[in-house]
Amino acid sequence: MVQTFIHLKSHSEYSLVDSIVDIDTLIKATAENKMPAIAITDRVNLFGLIKFYKKALEYGIKPIFGADLILHEEKEFFLLTALCKNKKGYANLRELISKAYLQGQVNSIPTITREWLQTHCDGLIILSGGRHGDIGKAILSNDKKLAVARFKWWQQYFSNDFYIELQRTNRDDEERYLQSALKLAEKFIAPVVATNDVRFIKSDDFDAHEARVCIQSSRVLQDSKRPKNYSDQQYFKSSTEMEKLFSDIPESLQNTIEIAKRCTVELELGQAFMPQFPLPADVSLQKYFEDKAREGLRERLSHTHTHTDAEYKERLNFELNVINNMGFSGYFLIVADFIRWAKENKIPVGPGRGSGAGSLVAYSLGITGLDPIEHKLLFERFLNPERVSMPDFDVDFCMDNRDRVIDYVADKYGRDAVSQIITYGTMAARAVVRDVGRVLSYPYGFVDKIAKLVPFEIGITLEKALTQEAELAKLYKTDDEVRTLIDLAKKLEGLARNAGKHAAGVVISPTKLTDFTALYCEAGSNHIVTQFDKDDAEAVGLVKFDFLGLRTLTIIQWAVDSIGGGLNIEQIPLDDPKTFAFLKTCATTAVFQFESRGMKDLIRRIQPDCFDDLTAIGALYRPGPLESGMVDDFINRKQGREKVHYFHPDIEPILKPTYGVILYQEQVMQIAQVLSGYSLGAADLLRRAMGKKKPEEMAKQRDTFISGAKNRGVDEKIAAHIFDIMEKFSGYGFNKSHSAAYALISYQTAYLKAHYPAEFMAAVLSSDMDHTEKVVGFYHECQSMKLTVLKPNINISDYFFTVNNNGEIKYGLGAIKGVGEAAALHIVNEREKSGNYRDLFDFCERLDMHKVSRRTIEPLIRSGAMDDFAVNRQTLLASIDKAIKGAEQKKKSNSAGQTDLFGALSQDEKNANTPDYVLVSLEDAVEKLEGEKAVLGHYLSGHPIKIYENELSYLTTCQLGELSNHLGKTVTVAGLLIGLRRVITKQGKRMGIITMEDRTGSVEMTLFSRVFDEVSATLEKNQVFIVHGKVEEDSFNHNVRMLVESIEHLDVKRSNLAKRLVIFMKNITHEDQVNSFLEDLQPLIQPFSGGKCPMQLVYQSQDAKAKIQLGENFSVHPKNNLIAQLKQLCGEEFVKVGY
Repeated sequence: MVQTFIHLKSHSEYSLVDSIVDIDTLIKATAENKMPAIAITDRVNLFGLIKFYKKALEYGIKPIFGADLILHEEKEFFLLTALCKNKKGYANLRELISKAYLQGQVNSIPTITREWLQTHCDGLIILSGGRHGDIGKAILSNDKKLAVARFKWWQQYFSNDFYIELQRTNRDDEERYLQSALKLAEKFIAPVVATNDVRFIKSDDFDAHEARVCIQSSRVLQDSKRPKNYSDQQYFKSSTEMEKLFSDIPESLQNTIEIAKRCTVELELGQAFMPQFPLPADVSLQKYFEDKAREGLRERLSHTHTHTDAEYKERLNFELNVINNMGFSGYFLIVADFIRWAKENKIPVGPGRGSGAGSLVAYSLGITGLDPIEHKLLFERFLNPERVSMPDFDVDFCMDNRDRVIDYVADKYGRDAVSQIITYGTMAARAVVRDVGRVLSYPYGFVDKIAKLVPFEIGITLEKALTQEAELAKLYKTDDEVRTLIDLAKKLEGLARNAGKHAAGVVISPTKLTDFTALYCEAGSNHIVTQFDKDDAEAVGLVKFDFLGLRTLTIIQWAVDSIGGGLNIEQIPLDDPKTFAFLKTCATTAVFQFESRGMKDLIRRIQPDCFDDLTAIGALYRPGPLESGMVDDFINRKQGREKVHYFHPDIEPILKPTYGVILYQEQVMQIAQVLSGYSLGAADLLRRAMGKKKPEEMAKQRDTFISGAKNRGVDEKIAAHIFDIMEKFSGYGFNKSHSAAYALISYQTAYLKAHYPAEFMAAVLSSDMDHTEKVVGFYHECQSMKLTVLKPNINISDYFFTVNNNGEIKYGLGAIKGVGEAAALHIVNEREKSGNYRDLFDFCERLDMHKVSRRTIEPLIRSGAMDDFAVNRQTLLASIDKAIKGAEQKKKSNSAGQTDLFGALSQDEKNANTPDYVLVSLEDAVEKLEGEKAVLGHYLSGHPIKIYENELSYLTTCQLGELSNHLGKTVTVAGLLIGLRRVITKQGKRMGIITMEDRTGSVEMTLFSRVFDEVSATLEKNQVFIVHGKVEEDSFNHNVRMLVESIEHLDVKRSNLAKRLVIFMKNITHEDQVNSFLEDLQPLIQPFSGGKCPMQLVYQSQDAKAKIQLGENFSVHPKNNLIAQLKQLCGEEFVKVGY
């Protein structure tokens, strides 16, 4: 069948502001409609172009490159579509789109100018933009003269490459525009072309598309005033449908075919274009590279090493030869150069990651920090001389200074040749439910409930959530609104939502970047990124360098700086007994890689005593080894509980460090080399083949391996058995180079924690000051390490956590919520300059209140950082405004030249001057603690459970810190719920892990599904609960845990069991005082009235002792808040709950 129409105007999901069409679906629809070609014309971008190109070719469809552009002229915006006839047109389109973002943003809209179009017109076909184009807008404003003038401009610069665009999508003014446009075309013999402005595939997708538009524009579907720019006719229509629609203008359809024939752009993908490293005059790249590597090796060998110099030189020469032959010497020099610059500028750099740590050249050039010969790492795992592929160094930098290194590279190679890489945020399951709920105008609480039922796990989909979460599935079946919400969300789930910046990727181009990709940046930003993502940027030939940020490097540097004394972390011994003794305790919180519960358990079982064990731990702690039995084999053999088998004497040296377990990919390669005569390059191909598990390839490799082994005198059955074992475990094998490099960082942090615990933990606390929950966790770790952490104090604390001369950690002001870095540094600098702050008034007078405002002072007070002023916190809070006003008045007086009445006073006299506080005599103890919790994340001066401890002694068996005395017994305890984790079991059931805390300690407790399902809705953090359950040993945490049988809020427990609420009245001498007290009591208990718990007064005068049973109108709900308020009124020891 001869095709009569091709879609030349199609938006994909990458338009971001509209369209719900993913590229796979677009190409499939094209194929199903037997259209030979299709154009993608996303809104001012080429984000999806390479994916579109590859997918179209896969289906045998011709891809047409294009984009919708926005022309800006005299405060007006006009739409046009540019299609690429050839490579020149594609190059010009890249330039135009890049300029739109880098130079043409108007009100956050990327636009182009007529001048740019004139400069970059070659190779482009222009569609006029219909009624939104410059001609269309002139027609609809009835300005025929302007329409003709604009048409002539297009004809002047684009001649036969300009088409007047026609649409019939049932939108306003389309037909009026169309009829006038046809007359214009007829008058000037101009070609016309039909488009359907595709935004979705099927007509019934319109509602989903409208929801997407509302999400992007922050509107709701019910808004009668929102722009209605789209219609339900903008779907992927068939040729037949378009023929019917434009039967009166058949040439508009035929021209789509003609344009498609004229547009041909073929890309050469997969070829890398190396950037050029700047060399000194009269030196070849090869010689410079070799000289630098040999010079670096000499420096490395000047330190202790266990192998001969000859081994190093032979390996270096081999690697240099391979790298030069592959043409990668410039790549190595570029990486070595920016790492050198970083180190010279005191920016911490990691020892390497990935297979690059296996290169001696990389070690010699300073790219990596681990000796590959010493640690038996293989170069061929990184670069295989028998399979040319791009090297890939992933380099870790200190998180805070990574951008400085990228700036250095941009300055060195040219800002127009260096850029970071784009990423696309997608509409993930939970987020899309919230988005759709909002545009449907559903109540927030309703939507929030549904969204929270979607399990919080990576890669979760709504379809998967419906199978995993029974409650969600039930609501979906029974509640129409839930079904509407989920069904609409499903249509949008996974679509690209926004453009972002890749966490690590940087490309360096040999010429300007726009020779390879269009560029993108946010309005008002100078952070330029490629419009192609990581994979597509590499596909078009750009070479990627990964600049990763690793906060652990910052922690190490801060700790080393704090320790002083010339400690060189790169030269610490890797066999330090104290470090390994510490590791065996499993107290590895904050130790890189070894922080998680599972990792601590693995360390406990392995009991590492050498660096090889640490390398192995990193490789073992993955699902494959954990589930395959490899971990158990490794541990049992290391501990001597199982005999070690090496299968053949020749491979014993290879498998000895891992106790006969084939753990690393490098071991597979070495076994093939030693046992069967493979070159290491060929052995790397064997490793790859085993990973892919292709039967035909594996059969060939098996024959080669066995044949080679037989030729070297190995028994055929043994060779076959070894190959089978290699094949079985190859899927679990890990890259030893990466594991060893990261084990080095783990070891360094463990060494610091073992030898310099205060300095290390101060650095750790400082590194996460913005994350209060982490600070709290590290604070508790300090307590378990018996380290003293002083409370915040404006006369002692710095911005970061620091260590004083007594080895105590000073609380960082930056960890107080609401105290920003600028304010904290201003406070510290003034204190260092002029001495300690005497009082709140002195504090305000000495500081710039624009930098340190009320919003800063209040959290400082609540944290206890001003307790040095020797007045209670309520008084300080009440005095803030007065202190600020006084400070401002004093500054005005000083600036006006008025004499400071106290200016002539001595320092002692100033100190003796009593500040005029707004005194508040009564301070609520609970409020004080809650204030600490609000700004610090935890309690410092006490614990809220303290006010209930006397009462709790009647309800509980013991305190949490005494549970170890009750192992195997069933007990009742009480505590504050401070942590709650929901877990989905393998059977799909829900269970909970809670953390309870009192003043004696904290304990994890497990709630299995039956209990958890009953109580999950009542569990709330920072509330007191009574727990009944069995005490078990928690060998993992060297602690105890409880298996919960029942759990109740203290309020509920008290309501069920309390017989009376007793108030002991003090200093009562006659009955009138009782009546007066009852009058004060009535409004306090009013919010809690109507309960079944009676109240009783007990008082004693000089003459008698009396108990007064109060009437029913004084019966209350004995809730925690009431108890706390009564204790505040009467005194803590004068309020009791009778059981």
